[in-house]
Amino acid sequence: MTNRKPPMPQQRERLIGIALLIAAVACFACLDASAKWVNRTTDPIQTAAVRYLGSFVLIGACFNPWTRPKILRSRSPALQCARASCLVLATICAFFALRYLRLTQATSITFASPLIVALIAGPLLGERIDARRLAAVLVGFLGVLVITRPGSGGFHPAMLLAVITACANALYAVTTRILAARDASETTLFYTGLVGSVVFLPSLPFVWTTPSSARVWLAMVGLALFGALGHWLLILAHERAPASVLAPFFYLQLLWATLLGLVVFGELPDRWTLAGGAIVMASGLYLLHQERAKRRLPNADAAI
Repeated sequence: MTNRKPPMPQQRERLIGIALLIAAVACFACLDASAKWVNRTTDPIQTAAVRYLGSFVLIGACFNPWTRPKILRSRSPALQCARASCLVLATICAFFALRYLRLTQATSITFASPLIVALIAGPLLGERIDARRLAAVLVGFLGVLVITRPGSGGFHPAMLLAVITACANALYAVTTRILAARDASETTLFYTGLVGSVVFLPSLPFVWTTPSSARVWLAMVGLALFGALGHWLLILAHERAPASVLAPFFYLQLLWATLLGLVVFGELPDRWTLAGGAIVMASGLYLLHQERAKRRLPNADAAI
């Protein structure tokens, strides 16, 4: 019996990167579930404030700016602040949307973000979009319409907040790609927490409601933990594998959201969410396939 050859170092690194990415999207799904739980009894602004302040404390403990002053040095501080502001907008819209929508509904709609990236990459990054990719984007937006069903009894205004979240996430992704070539990932992560904390801290005394149960306190701890850990795992994943290898596994967040929605909230996705989510995912994966075919070489991908 012949022994199997051990995997090549590059293959092993990519497998580790995929595992880290799967863990990261699980953290993001847990973050959304924690936010939805906390939102039952508190203002979503308080939920967002706790998410950012708690994560920033954890990030600051890991990357101490006093012992590592270089972490604050950015070649594009204005762009760093703009990027972080996009994530702040996405967070607050997502948290308000989660107050009214199922986890699977909100997650499926926000997965339109890669489609929006494909549209805005042209004017912002100089990337042309051909007819096939444009058709895939339009089909993907059709999937969003299937989920939201505007004009029907199944439409909820909070779905518009999920759409805004997708747009803000797209701008966040594009600016991340630009900053990846300018600043260290630790600097970008630090600015993300710093800007979010500065935005939400002044409002916290006006919206604060003391949690009434240990479960809500635990969910608030989860906001900070899952937010910081998820973004850190995301950075580690992209250090070990190209973005084109990792991108398909982002859609596992929908699976995690489905499981958490069922276990934690007793939610089952309806047929419209399943059908629309499948269309959005298929469009995103097709765009990824086209991107791979265009670039050929995996190491040409920019880390997120």
